[in-house]
Amino acid sequence: MFRVKIDRGERTDLHDQVAAEIRRAIADGEALPGERLPRARDLAAVLGVNTNTVLRALRQLRDEGLLEFRRGRGITVTGSPERGAVLARAGALVDFARENGYRVDELLEIIQDVAQPSGVRR
Repeated sequence: MFRVKIDRGERTDLHDQVAAEIRRAIADGEALPGERLPRARDLAAVLGVNTNTVLRALRQLRDEGLLEFRRGRGITVTGSPERGAVLARAGALVDFARENGYRVDELLEIIQDVAQPSGVRR
């Protein structure tokens, strides 16, 4: 099993920490596409958190396209390390922006400005 760590002293919600750690494991190639993850109950026991906390994190990663839930087959990694890396950095950017007083709509505007071809910025 890949390494997942959480910090109860951190301000970030536990489910967000679990999701971030699994996202990091995918980005680092510790959890590869096609690989099955441990059951939510087993992950929760290892981390010392409630199973619902892990399930919330797993659903978030499913919605991001990194995991697939299949009845009778468990949870499988579907996202690539590249997608995981981009999502991890995007999450870090959102956290950084919030810590510096930016709202999500302001951050999106900044990203759109940066993504414009040279010389076309607003």
